[in-house]
Amino acid sequence: MSTETGDITGTRDKDYNLIWYVEQCLANALRLETYIADAEREGDTATVDLFRRAQADSRKGAEMGKELLASRIGVAA
Repeated sequence: MSTETGDITGTRDKDYNLIWYVEQCLANALRLETYIADAEREGDTATVDLFRRAQADSRKGAEMGKELLASRIGVAA
């Protein structure tokens, strides 16, 4: 089996990987919102704090990825 390098999708691997990374960061930020609500309901402030920091990191990763992707395709993030 050969490795897909953009011939099938029309998107080169490095760009596809960047798009995937941004999507995963955004999905993680959304998922963490549920986890934060669960921890808040239990009154577990340490876990709430951990998940909020993780969520901020996921948002930051998404923003950084969007900026890099935008610079490569020539549009504003």
